[in-house]
Amino acid sequence: MASSFLCFTLLFITIYTADGFMMYTVDRCNFNSTELKDIEFIRSYYYNMMEVVRFDSSVGKYVGFTEFGVKQEEAWNKDQGQLAAMRAQKETYCKQHVDVYSNTALTKSVQPYVRIRSMMPHSSHHPAMLVCSVYDFYPKYIKVSWLRDGQEVSSDVTSTEEMADGDWYYQTHSHLEYTPRSGEKISCVVEHASLKEPLRTDWDPSMPESERNKLAIGASGLILGLILSLAGFIYYKRKARGRILVPTN
Repeated sequence: MASSFLCFTLLFITIYTADGFMMYTVDRCNFNSTELKDIEFIRSYYYNMMEVVRFDSSVGKYVGFTEFGVKQEEAWNKDQGQLAAMRAQKETYCKQHVDVYSNTALTKSVQPYVRIRSMMPHSSHHPAMLVCSVYDFYPKYIKVSWLRDGQEVSSDVTSTEEMADGDWYYQTHSHLEYTPRSGEKISCVVEHASLKEPLRTDWDPSMPESERNKLAIGASGLILGLILSLAGFIYYKRKARGRILVPTN
């Protein structure tokens, strides 16, 4: 699998509620491989949502960002024992978590769901547009391409970046501008780590999606109308049977 970038974050929060102030620290490990040289350990100290001072293993010492943080930096950087302990965190703390995540989360994959739909052009002078939407895949890296009669399309194609859904899954969308030709076959091809072979989805131009939706809504309305009419007719017949005719003089 291609090299990836992942930030593994553990939060150790210390809260001081007096007058509503809050201080907390965040430890995180940034890495793009399991090699120690590609791992970075960072401990940040925050006060009321503002980072005050930080230890960065790439720098090897504390760095202050506020007036108070600079004072802390100067004091902590004089303590060689504390600096040595913080520098060791990259190996003692980060390395074991990087190995765990690399052998679990980073080796997992989820197959994408593909949907093709058409978009109506704003003007009759513009070509039609197809959209190939790819949903719920993991990991992030994916390739989406178009075929017309088996030949890859190299122009009139625009694609979005892979967008995170916030639940470890991603989505992306590819747009193809085209002028319809009778009898041609257009396909969206997706290549992803979760697939043993490229996933090919063919576009069905028999009826535009908007027309299919209108037809489905119309059919549902017709069926509902027939049911209501039949129910009304049955109710009327039952009421008619129960009537008693009284002759008048």
